[in-house]
Amino acid sequence: MESVGVLMTCPPSYPYLIEELEKRFSLYKFQTISDKAQFLSSHKSVIRAIVGNANAGADADLIDQLPNLGIVASNSVGLDKIDLTKCKERGIRVTNTPDVLTDDVADLAIGLMLAVLRRLCECDRYVRSGKWKKDDYQLTTKFTGKTVGIIGLGRIGMAIAKRAEAFSCPINYYSRTEKSDVNYKYYPSVVELAANSHILVVACALTEETQHIVNRQVIDALGPNGVLINIGRGPHVDESELVSALVEGRLGGAGLDVFENEPHVPEELFGLENVVLLPHVGSGTVETRKEMADLVVGNLEAYFLNKPLLTPFV
Repeated sequence: MESVGVLMTCPPSYPYLIEELEKRFSLYKFQTISDKAQFLSSHKSVIRAIVGNANAGADADLIDQLPNLGIVASNSVGLDKIDLTKCKERGIRVTNTPDVLTDDVADLAIGLMLAVLRRLCECDRYVRSGKWKKDDYQLTTKFTGKTVGIIGLGRIGMAIAKRAEAFSCPINYYSRTEKSDVNYKYYPSVVELAANSHILVVACALTEETQHIVNRQVIDALGPNGVLINIGRGPHVDESELVSALVEGRLGGAGLDVFENEPHVPEELFGLENVVLLPHVGSGTVETRKEMADLVVGNLEAYFLNKPLLTPFV
């Protein structure tokens, strides 16, 4: 299949994935090409697949320029960077990498809860600075027993809930519909969920309906003792409202793996001790990134060999 052209639109930062793709296909790394318009003009008939991720996928304009495009394989669970409507119109298949990253993201969510409540990052800086020699560190907040509210009770949301239960945390949740197969407390609105939770976790898919699902009203309902954890997508949260709430003390703390305009992070957050900031590393382990890459490659191979896709979305 070396003659099959595959366009990688995401940053070429996964050596294993690149190696596996180059073994099987003619791989073009879009972000390293200076004259993209010229490239698309000369290669539009060759490109039959796109590989993207959570940060770069395939918008309508790119899809329209590739008449022989047949599949978009995303090296992520989220598909908000892919124009799914355009793909459906064109009959283009879309795959993602569900399940394999669930544990890592759920682990990270719990890690953020502990880090924010127990001020782990600040404690580390305290020791490194030599201040421990002079004073004891201030008291922090207990995690065990805190009520955890989860927005979106899918694979990742359920994995977070199960982990939080091990810390004796009561679980609340909000989703589009109440789930009959769980015993957690359901709230019909995010505001009600926030008002009845100590920790609010964003774990839903990013859609037009869920953009800014955490707004000023939700943040105020969570309150000055509440903590927001976002391991979903940056645009789930109205970032300007979050920043002002943290700076003004209207929100107790936040653990953020994602941001609205990555890699830009509001500088106002840098000096806050009650905020933990991560560079979108929810699935960032060697083991999981390998499994994700294998799924991407496996889906492409299946498509071009006319076999069933491993993880089809469209």
